[in-house]
Amino acid sequence: MSGLGGLNKSPHGVVIGLVQLQVPVVETPDQLAAQAQRVIEMVGKARRNNAGLDLVVFPEYALHGLSMSTARELMCSLDGPEVAGFRQACMEHRLWGCFSIMEYNPLGNPYNTGLVIDDQGQIVLYYRKLHPWVPVEAWEPGNLGIPVITGPRGCKLALIICHDGMFPEMARECAYKGAEIMLRTAGYTAPIRHSWRITNQANAFQNLMVTASVCLCGSDGTFDSMGEGMVCNFDGTVMVQGSHRPDEIITCEVRPDLVREARIHWGVENNPYQLWHRGYVAVQGGAMDCPYTFMQDMVAGRYRLPWEDQVVHVDGTSCGFPPPSRRHDPTAALPPVMPT
Repeated sequence: MSGLGGLNKSPHGVVIGLVQLQVPVVETPDQLAAQAQRVIEMVGKARRNNAGLDLVVFPEYALHGLSMSTARELMCSLDGPEVAGFRQACMEHRLWGCFSIMEYNPLGNPYNTGLVIDDQGQIVLYYRKLHPWVPVEAWEPGNLGIPVITGPRGCKLALIICHDGMFPEMARECAYKGAEIMLRTAGYTAPIRHSWRITNQANAFQNLMVTASVCLCGSDGTFDSMGEGMVCNFDGTVMVQGSHRPDEIITCEVRPDLVREARIHWGVENNPYQLWHRGYVAVQGGAMDCPYTFMQDMVAGRYRLPWEDQVVHVDGTSCGFPPPSRRHDPTAALPPVMPT
């Protein structure tokens, strides 16, 4: 139960607002500045909309739209005016916020970056998208892992971005590091609607974790984003689901305390625990090994699919990007010190 979207707030509840933001068109620095101001104004709308709100979540590409431009003049930085405005808005409205920027990278393509800012205006979560939506997106693959923080009202909070959520390993990593709520921000368009719904539910159930997810919404004259704000409880049920109306704010109260209770007390389907304790009825403590070949091969650097040589799309040329000339360096362009 969602407490009527948080209108009836429980002592242990965390109320989340998901902003189905209208898809912007951002082609110039002036348009970028105007869109940043619009996001800032929407923080105020979210607070006015629900006095009990703890966290407002904006979708991926909320600042930049779906042009996929990597133009230097449209890229942001942690110490830039856009992020400064977000920090001020969170502080002014006493509200935690989740935001999206395309982050300048001096050593290569920009990062697709997500930020969580607390109600004191501090950046407390800094995440770079691990799985850009290839071959469409040219963003540098993230190099920060998946941070998990103590969020509003003491919840354990993680953030992933869009295509990340199609990899079950991403949600499992969030849960393994303690996340009770996983945010998923996206710019997905309508053809992904079914996959979006089932992965949001599966990510929740398989990890006994609340998932709160939201896309851009409406049309920019070329692309139609779907909105589809949805919150799934830790048993995989959909608590609330948004419409396709741009700028609608979907609200829901979630209960991290019940997530903690389920993870401790569930027997059947306590999947995060049972992954490493297979068959504990038959053998003491269960089997604590790694029977998964793909995991062993990834760690050893020899991951290879049986159909590897037949894969057609292995770079971005089908979407107009030139083949890359350098290999990934996970230590390159690590984050600067976050502004305080």
